[in-house]
This record gives sequence, C-alpha cells and structure tokens, in this order.
Amino acid sequence: MKLQLALDLVDIQGAIELVKEVEEHVDVVEIGTPVVINEGLRAVKELKAAFPNLTVLADLKIMDAAGYEVGQASAAGADIITILGAAEDESIKGAVAEAKKLGKQILADMIAVKDIAARAQQLDELGVDYICVHTGYDLQAVGKNSFEDLSTIKSVVKHAKTAVAGGIKLETLPEVIKQQPDLVIVGGGITGKEDKKAAAREMQALIKQG
Repeated sequence: MKLQLALDLVDIQGAIELVKEVEEHVDVVEIGTPVVINEGLRAVKELKAAFPNLTVLADLKIMDAAGYEVGQASAAGADIITILGAAEDESIKGAVAEAKKLGKQILADMIAVKDIAARAQQLDELGVDYICVHTGYDLQAVGKNSFEDLSTIKSVVKHAKTAVAGGIKLETLPEVIKQQPDLVIVGGGITGKEDKKAAAREMQALIKQG
C-alpha cells in the first residue's frame, strides 16, 4: 500500500514547497487536473526535476487522443498517467499501448462510471495498471465516499492494482486500509492541515501497519 499526495490548488512553486515538507512520507505525487489546466505539463516536468526519486502522476483524465496525450505526459516526466474509465475502449487501448511502449503506467479513474463492477472488469481485461474509485469534489460535498465502490472493484479485478481517492482523512483512513487498496490518494487530508508533515507521517505510519 502506497500513499499518494494529490496537489490540486497550487501553482508550480507552491507545489514544490509543499512536497519539500512531506516528501519523506509520501510515495507518489499527483499533479492534479487543476494544476495541469493552470500550468500545463510544465508542472509535471518541474516536479519530476525537483524530486527525481518520487513517482509522479499526471492527472490528465484523458478522454480522447489517448496515445498522443500519454506520450506528451511521459515526455514531461510522468510515471503514471490517468485516463477516465468512461473513455472509449479504443482510447483505453491506445493509452495502455503507448504507456507499455514507454515504460509508464495507466490509472483508470472511475469517476462518473455507473456500473462500477462491469466497467472495472473490462478495464482490467484492457490492461490498465490501476483502477481508481473516486468520489469527486462535487459528490463529496453531498456526503458521498468511495469506500463501498472499492470493495466492489476488489471483488472483480484479477490483474490491475486498486486505488481510492476522494475525501480521505486521518479519521477515515482505517476504514480504507481495511480494504487493502494498493494506492491511497489523499489531498486536503494533508494539504489542508497546518502541520502537513505530521499529517503525512501519521497517515504513512497507519498505511505501513496495514
């Protein structure tokens, strides 16, 4: 089980400062979609240059032209690139093929997927590396979480690793750990804290205990 830090509401310099605080307690740094929209793939490039030993995920939420976009993110230094689980099968295949060629990984984000079990099974067969259950900001605002969907995915997936994102905090982390996802993705649960390093350290300790 690894801890991924999601960076959404920062600029490049802010992201670098934040990661400096917590780098020894996280495994993956995610350049969130808002950062990519605001700063472009330069954000991925600069974070990878600043922290070459950390795994960097580019949260592009690819929907089309997947092979090309994976290639661009890879050239910028991304180790893992996200595609939407709702994308066409041809797009998923294109993303997976390009990533394999470049030695990168694909995470399929299940945000807005209606039939989680069926789609997870298909994505697993299409060869994605991770399948991520994700309660987005807009659903978190009305009290939803992804923990139930995680157990659904774990019950059908044979090859892909699993990831969970959306509103995970120190208080809810034990519930997540029980289901043993491969990747636990935390944003505000770390970035919103006064002492970010302490929050990341506590979360990492819980994850390591498993």
